[in-house]
Amino acid sequence: MKIRQLSWLGVLLLAAISPPLRAQEPPQKLTLGQALDLAAKQNLALLAAREQRAVALAGVRIAGERPNPSIAFAAYRDTPHESLLVDQPVELGPKRGDRIEVSRQESAVTETDIAALERQIRHSVRDAYFGLARARGASAQQADVLNLAERLRDIAQARFQAGDIPGIEVTQADLEVARTRADLQVAKQEEAVALSDLNALLDEPAATNWDPDGALATLPPPISLDDLLARAGVSSSEIARISQQEKVQQSQTALLKAERIPNLGLEFGSDFDAPHEFNVGPRGQVTVEVPIFSHNQGEIAQSQANERVLNGELAAARRASSAKVESAYLDLEARRTQARLYHDDVLPSSQHLEEMAEESYRAGKTNILTALTAQQQVQQAQRDYLDSLLAVQFAFATLEEAVGAPLD
Repeated sequence: MKIRQLSWLGVLLLAAISPPLRAQEPPQKLTLGQALDLAAKQNLALLAAREQRAVALAGVRIAGERPNPSIAFAAYRDTPHESLLVDQPVELGPKRGDRIEVSRQESAVTETDIAALERQIRHSVRDAYFGLARARGASAQQADVLNLAERLRDIAQARFQAGDIPGIEVTQADLEVARTRADLQVAKQEEAVALSDLNALLDEPAATNWDPDGALATLPPPISLDDLLARAGVSSSEIARISQQEKVQQSQTALLKAERIPNLGLEFGSDFDAPHEFNVGPRGQVTVEVPIFSHNQGEIAQSQANERVLNGELAAARRASSAKVESAYLDLEARRTQARLYHDDVLPSSQHLEEMAEESYRAGKTNILTALTAQQQVQQAQRDYLDSLLAVQFAFATLEEAVGAPLD
């Protein structure tokens, strides 16, 4: 029994002196631009998508390959007894060039997909960055609330000792301190979650600790809606993708038309060992496919129909893009107005009310419930203000992705 107790004591001592498994590094200053640059260089999903470029380039090489010749050797009982033939297909017309062009246009579709993913990653990084800034702000705000609660408890304790209030008010103050302390622990955990989300996007170690440096309160610059709509017309991911698919289909139609030109089959070689006639006799022939019944008429009609479908989808995408940009713009302006109102009106009023309630309680003019209510209103106003700032940043990220180009 003594040995077992000693072993448990040893384990507890070892746990006490051992460092935590995932000790966090000191905070490093991180601007939004630096976060976006890190994601562009290190995000694993983006790096994997960029590897598709090599696949697309290989497709261009495949399209430019020329047909190989075939060699046939035959031996017969009849004369001539042997023959050796080489068959070389020869493409006529611009088929090879059109094939290469189709592959190049398909490669450009890959580039539009990569660009779209880059915008999505940019959106996600902005959200995670400002999510971390909001979590850090919430932790700092909750620490201030804890200080207020402790100060109110000290006032209640002093008044109780002076015989001004009953002991239940001290108990209520102690309960409020315990509640705000628990809220602070929750805020710290939410901060750790937000930091983990950002590190995952940046492909940084989990222990890396970033400091957004008060970026949440910096509102994005105002932008003209007309300017945004004009930029979206040339930068929207969906418009760019459909436009490129239309180019692919146009090049595919051109290739189908070029393939109506028949290819040549050049065959040359020699016959051997024909007694009493010759030992070596050269021979050759030319074959041409005659396009009487089928000359890609159905395929060309289908390709042209696909072009018309894509043309209609492009018009719909342009209209949808304009509506999406306009909606995101109006949402951003609404969020911006809300944040200003909280900053200019709601927060100062709630803080003034809390100071008045605390002074009134200190002077014995009100009970502790009034002071606690005022503190809770300040806490809620500060939380709502942080949420309004985060909503502005989220709305700006949505607008930026809708436009399809960086706006800051």
